[in-house]
Amino acid sequence: MIITSTAYARAGLIGNPSDGYFGKTIAFLVRNFRARVRLWESPHFEIIPGNGDLAKFASVREFLLDQRLHGYYGGMRLIKASLKRFDDYCEGKGIDLDTSRSFTIGYDSDIPRLVGLGGSSAIVVATLRALMQFYGVTIPLEALPGLAHSVEVDELKIAAGLQDRVIQSYEGVVAMDFDKSLIQARGYGNYERLRPAHLPPLYIAYDPQRAEVSDVPHRGLRELFARGDKTVLSAIQRYRELTDLAKAALLAGDWDALGRLMTKTSTSAARSWRSRRRTCG
Repeated sequence: MIITSTAYARAGLIGNPSDGYFGKTIAFLVRNFRARVRLWESPHFEIIPGNGDLAKFASVREFLLDQRLHGYYGGMRLIKASLKRFDDYCEGKGIDLDTSRSFTIGYDSDIPRLVGLGGSSAIVVATLRALMQFYGVTIPLEALPGLAHSVEVDELKIAAGLQDRVIQSYEGVVAMDFDKSLIQARGYGNYERLRPAHLPPLYIAYDPQRAEVSDVPHRGLRELFARGDKTVLSAIQRYRELTDLAKAALLAGDWDALGRLMTKTSTSAARSWRSRRRTCG
């Protein structure tokens, strides 16, 4: 039997990137793009490389184009790290995995890479879902985003927030409160599925020519946050307030108010970015 699991792209509606700094966000799933993992029992353990793991190209020019668009990293390391953290999770919960069983696992994804649509986290979430089914392990929904987050942050040392993993685990439209006391006490915040009567017309724009690993923009911002930079801390608090207002506008169907709030979020982000450049540049 072939196990097939899927996780979809996501977009942040408001509050991004405060999820990495105990803020609040609202995000929604984008079903136009997906990552898919296939897993089946086999005599040996094997990870089948995906397109992002190619090491053979028609020319150096083709390689350089691929590197510029997709970076240096494919999905194999995500699958390896997912399996490692899944085993760690089960061991910590006293779940005895039969690791004498072997399987073959492969993935494919049409999520545009390195443009902020959650391509890496989608591979991780889809892999964890496949492993849960293969081993017959149930991970509580509220714990799944944290486990997926640990794959990249703890295992691969990639700076990232919880937002992508939450929306890809819960799906739909989700309001997220990453309250510091909750995160530190139990490892997850308050995640609320929103069910507005309908969504506003949304336009998602991305530019593959400006793709970059998410760790790059987060790195300096995280340093400023850790140092208690007043501009950054003020912006995070402002995100929390704007997200609450946006949630009310979304549920009321007030698209004009929602649009104004999204613009204010972008303005706050720009101010934080300028502060980062002045301090780190």
